[in-house]
Amino acid sequence: MSENLTIDDTATRWSSPDRGGMPLLVLLHGYGADEHDLFGLVPYLPEGIAVASVAAPLAPPWPMPGRSWYPIEGLDGRSSAAVTLAAESFLRWLDTAATEAPSIALLGFSQGAAVSLQALRLAPERFGAVVALSGYASPGELPNDEALQELRPPVFWGRGTHDDVIPPALIDHTAQWLPTHSELSGRVYTGLTHSISEEELTDVHRFLTKWLDGVDAS
Repeated sequence: MSENLTIDDTATRWSSPDRGGMPLLVLLHGYGADEHDLFGLVPYLPEGIAVASVAAPLAPPWPMPGRSWYPIEGLDGRSSAAVTLAAESFLRWLDTAATEAPSIALLGFSQGAAVSLQALRLAPERFGAVVALSGYASPGELPNDEALQELRPPVFWGRGTHDDVIPPALIDHTAQWLPTHSELSGRVYTGLTHSISEEELTDVHRFLTKWLDGVDAS
């Protein structure tokens, strides 16, 4: 894998061309999807924010469509190093794409959730909140993990009881890791598979509204 992944900024979908000074929510899609996949969530999100949906930097193996943040197949599938490379590429994109946002939150699904949490670990001061749906925190230690234990940024972690995509060991690790490194809001949805439900989106709306209230008060 390349040590310098690049996100194609021309593929990014924005909710509005007029977004100067608005809080920013960035959507990070899952494996085999693309920048269009999560954009349908925009009507379920709070008003008063700019939304950007980015395309992951890799193409998954044929015949899988869409994009991927890191490989999930092979001996190095889901490796923490690969998740870190993806998060670093996202942070470089953010350096140029979000220079005016007063606060930035992330919403990732599956792979996108893992990358969102990894980006938070690499640069905890850059994000006001993270929504991690049907995903996990990557194992291993990073230099800012100790700082996260002090900062405890707000994180919402949602997943379904019938999600058989994320390995149980990664779910168990995340259930141990997140409470000690974040102000965790979590919910497990009965019967939900590897997907997003309207009930979950109601909880996400409430969580992001609290983030926005904090931005307005600062």
